[in-house]
Amino acid sequence: MKGTIDAPVSTIKQKAVKRRHVIAIIHKLAGQIITRLFLITMSLLFLVPLYWMLITALKSTPELTIFPPTFWPLHVQWSNFIQAYTYISFGTYFVNSVIITALVVIGTVLSNLVVAYGFACIRWPGRDQIFYLLIATLFIPLPIAIIPLFDLFASLHWVNTFLPLVVPPFFASAFYVFLLRQFLLQTPYELIEAARIDGASELQILWRVIVPIARPAIAVVAIFAAIGAWNDFTGPLIYLQDDSLRTLAVGLIFFRSTHDIQFNLLMAASLMSVLPVIILFLVFQRFFVRAVTLGSIR
Repeated sequence: MKGTIDAPVSTIKQKAVKRRHVIAIIHKLAGQIITRLFLITMSLLFLVPLYWMLITALKSTPELTIFPPTFWPLHVQWSNFIQAYTYISFGTYFVNSVIITALVVIGTVLSNLVVAYGFACIRWPGRDQIFYLLIATLFIPLPIAIIPLFDLFASLHWVNTFLPLVVPPFFASAFYVFLLRQFLLQTPYELIEAARIDGASELQILWRVIVPIARPAIAVVAIFAAIGAWNDFTGPLIYLQDDSLRTLAVGLIFFRSTHDIQFNLLMAASLMSVLPVIILFLVFQRFFVRAVTLGSIR
């Protein structure tokens, strides 16, 4: 009699466990679906400006005046990109931007990596205090330093050259030093000590031990530096006076003033200037995500 009663009870418990398991799976799937729908929606919102830039670049001038606006060109005008390229010195501006960006990235990575290594992997008196002083420089507004820097570069006869834009990155930046230092602090100190015991110099440790570990963080710094240099407007506007030295960011502004704001040509030129940054991010995206993920785990 007792066995007969226990059997239905155990069956009921098994059904309850299965029901709870099914409900948990449904809740998990619902959460994943809602999360993905939210991410897709936000991604589409961020892609809307790029889409609108593309269709505007492909429209003819009369079509730009149509209301309500068309969501795809009635007649695709690929020639707008050729006109935007030829109406301004796009090739010259592009080469100037590439040269400045490349030198800025090289200087930023080399200088900030060395300084961050000194603050993170070498123990010396007053290290943390000097680091805090370096971080305090982040609170200095850029407009305060513009005039003194211009006077300095003018006295060095660097105005109207690339030097004011490419030399300062070789002297490190507080933000990038902070970013790399926080990443390097996760490196086991025993690993560095073992390399020193084996007779490796600090530069050898930096190159053979730290650099392979810090590649994701270095990639993030390189991406930030490249985007900042490519989109920099204030620096080239102040220091570069000849048209042959202008960058794309400054050249597009002069394009607007020269061509009576032909929005289709302006969007074509803007799209061509944005594409390198998008390609750069897509190529190094895995390093960027990995650095953010590793940097959040302590």
